[in-house]
Amino acid sequence: MTGMDDLLRSQREFDEAELRADVDCLESLLADDFLSIGERGFVLDKNQWMARHADFAYLSAESLDLDVRRYDRCAILRDIHHSRATWRGQEMMLKTRRSQVWVEQPEGWKLAAIQFSSLVDG
Repeated sequence: MTGMDDLLRSQREFDEAELRADVDCLESLLADDFLSIGERGFVLDKNQWMARHADFAYLSAESLDLDVRRYDRCAILRDIHHSRATWRGQEMMLKTRRSQVWVEQPEGWKLAAIQFSSLVDG
């Protein structure tokens, strides 16, 4: 069983791969049955998640208030994610609560699921 440092390293690699639109790195970090639930409820599988980089690009991203819960070979990470991005040329700013489910596999930690929930100021 790998340690917490390996898990957090994998999570940082995921965030950096997202910023760079590094689909090769994402391919290695995402579980084969990965699913994403977007902040508006849409669902993307692994191939759709990586393909979205054709229309979507992060300009900046910051994660705050990381909370990690580990359960044997599974971990749930939650944080607040601030980002600036473009979608089909339109710039947008997002503030979401993000939840990630990581599973430990023989080759290392894999992201199995991610969900975004919009945060409203006020």
